[in-house]
Amino acid sequence: MKRAHTWSRHLRATWRDTLLLLRDFRAPLGLFALVVAGGGLAYFELARIAGEPLPSRVEAIYAALTMVFLQASEEFPQTWYLQIFYFAMPVIGIGILAQGLADFGVLLFNRKSRSKEWEMAVASTFNNHIILVGLGHLGYRVVTQLREMNQEVVVIELDPRDDLVTNLRADDTPILQGDATREAVLDAAGIKRARVLVLCTQNDNLNMQIAVKARSLKPDVRVVMRIFDDDFARALEKQFGFNALSATSMAAPAFAATAAGMDISNPITIEGEALSIARMDVAAKSKLVGLMVSEIEQQYDVSVVLLRHAKGRDLHPAGDKRLAANDVLAVLGTSDRINRIAQDNR
Repeated sequence: MKRAHTWSRHLRATWRDTLLLLRDFRAPLGLFALVVAGGGLAYFELARIAGEPLPSRVEAIYAALTMVFLQASEEFPQTWYLQIFYFAMPVIGIGILAQGLADFGVLLFNRKSRSKEWEMAVASTFNNHIILVGLGHLGYRVVTQLREMNQEVVVIELDPRDDLVTNLRADDTPILQGDATREAVLDAAGIKRARVLVLCTQNDNLNMQIAVKARSLKPDVRVVMRIFDDDFARALEKQFGFNALSATSMAAPAFAATAAGMDISNPITIEGEALSIARMDVAAKSKLVGLMVSEIEQQYDVSVVLLRHAKGRDLHPAGDKRLAANDVLAVLGTSDRINRIAQDNR
């Protein structure tokens, strides 16, 4: 299923990238059309002066087009400068068209030489995704965690390291090189279609600037940001609604879980197995809505330890309790099982 989704995204990215190339190909096509139209009108006037007139200017333009492809519709002219015109038109027209087609073909079949445009084409296929800014050590670990949770991520980094880029691109994660404070870069990453923005740069002021810019483009985007000062992190969360994680909680799993809409504890080892408690809000379109607690435990192989709903809070709820949108669910399980629930809760 994942492979089919990846191929579908690749095909859509290829189509959009090809459309961009065709847009760039407008210049040689326009020049070619100008040469044909201008040549046809010039030939019409020259033929009239030479005493070999054509019936109309439209027919003269058509004659110029057929000359380009060595398929002249008129009899070979007798006047010397019209004869030169017959030989010159194919050279000029085909030369312009061939150069444009050659450039188009090189760019079309050698997308590696246009990696920036290709990454933007791939990013344009994402929807309801996560945008991560800052591909340092923390950012890389957060992306890795999110991909393990089957979350779709687009990365923005001003100066990406080759080794990190290679590893992520192998997993089909688009990486846009640019300044995330610029509106055009955020637009290219799909900020208006994204649901979460994760800021992992080491500059608090830069993180704030990007967060404010993103909120101006999409007011309801969730912002998860790295802040080194504990007090500042709490103030940002209270005043702006940002999920600001301070240096004391800067582990990659905490960032990834928050970006995916969960709170997750550090793992504990029981009988040789690492287990964590994950708390999440049940989304309106979640696959969990309508399921009973017993069904969740059986399908996902986890233990439900909390269910908070409109009527109150249940610790170790009964198996016949059903989940509704906006309920709060907490489960105990391994990371891969929690990841499955997080994926179905989107």
